[in-house]
Amino acid sequence: MKIGIVGGGPSGLMCAYVCAQNETYQVVLFDSNEKLGKKLYITGKGRCNVTNYVDESEFLKNVVRNEKFLYSALNSFSPKDTIDFFNSNNTMLKVERGNRVFPISDKASDITKTFEKLLKKENVTIKLNTKIFDIKKEDDVFILKTNNSEFKFDILVLATGGKSYPSTGSTGDGYKFASYFGHSIITPVPGLVSIKLKDYNESLSGLSLKNVSVSVKKDKEIISKFGEMLFTHSGVSGPVVLSISSFINRLDIKNAKLVIDLKPGLDIKQLDNRLLRDFEKFKLKSIKNYLKELLPTSLINEFLGKLSFRQDIRLCDLTKEMRYDIVLLLKNFSYEIKSLGDFNEAIITSGGVDVKEINPKTMESKKVKNLFIVGELLDVDALTGGFNIQIALSTGFLAGKYIAQK
Repeated sequence: MKIGIVGGGPSGLMCAYVCAQNETYQVVLFDSNEKLGKKLYITGKGRCNVTNYVDESEFLKNVVRNEKFLYSALNSFSPKDTIDFFNSNNTMLKVERGNRVFPISDKASDITKTFEKLLKKENVTIKLNTKIFDIKKEDDVFILKTNNSEFKFDILVLATGGKSYPSTGSTGDGYKFASYFGHSIITPVPGLVSIKLKDYNESLSGLSLKNVSVSVKKDKEIISKFGEMLFTHSGVSGPVVLSISSFINRLDIKNAKLVIDLKPGLDIKQLDNRLLRDFEKFKLKSIKNYLKELLPTSLINEFLGKLSFRQDIRLCDLTKEMRYDIVLLLKNFSYEIKSLGDFNEAIITSGGVDVKEINPKTMESKKVKNLFIVGELLDVDALTGGFNIQIALSTGFLAGKYIAQK
């Protein structure tokens, strides 16, 4: 039995290894890059956030699209299984803040090297720098045409990834191949991206805010998240913003606003009472000097600009209405949204092969026998924190397990 796997990312690597457990199979793994797992090298800022150490129910709460589709995949290969898998193969992992899991070495290359070693041990044939130009099926045989050869397989696995970070080889070819076989493609859009803002002050670039509540509003609140964010040269990013982007990337965001609650631990009345006490205590201070008690220094000028207050006005000279304006701005520091980041910066792709056309217990196509589709190519995506790599590993494992037992 000959097995062809297109794509050397986490889903393809895992699938190839598990398939090859059946010693009667010949497994060939194709990748268009010069090395395997190229995208893995840049995940987690080069450290590779390989999974998130939570149970399956908590994991599924972090899946944005089609979480029910993943029940079988996560049951077959859970975050704990991922940790055990790498630890047992001498790539020790550690759990950090937010249950994020990394190699102890902080080197993404260790994850890829583990797979390379295992694939070599299982005699998997690896074809690097090999781009697939055409795939078809004649009778029961899949025929792949590359830049210089033709290959035939009994079983084919598409693990090409999505369109995010195209420099790593994710060019969207998998959608074309899946379409050849009659699969519906949910339009891919960038996921986990920054948000660009209108009338934005670039001087804020580099400022990080912790323990803030960030929401997107258009007539009413669309989504809100609590945590850490970062100002960039063109808008905002960071964990909270990246998560929010995946909830709004299919919505009409024209005239939508990004709203930051700088003091989420206090409601308006509590905040007003605090300011009332402070204004009495520091009544001779200027508003600019006083705001150092409430805000990072680099945010003060922007904050005052939105209030149109004189920077030297003393607290004792502020009216009740002016104090209330400060309170409202602390709770609603907002910008109009310009756009979301594109695929060049997207951490993952949202959209892909319609999961209604895939058997969730095997990852086999419901349209074409012996065709399997795994990983980011599927219309499944999750929040930042290692969840998406785990989805790739789990779907790749499940497909490989089923294929190995065929």
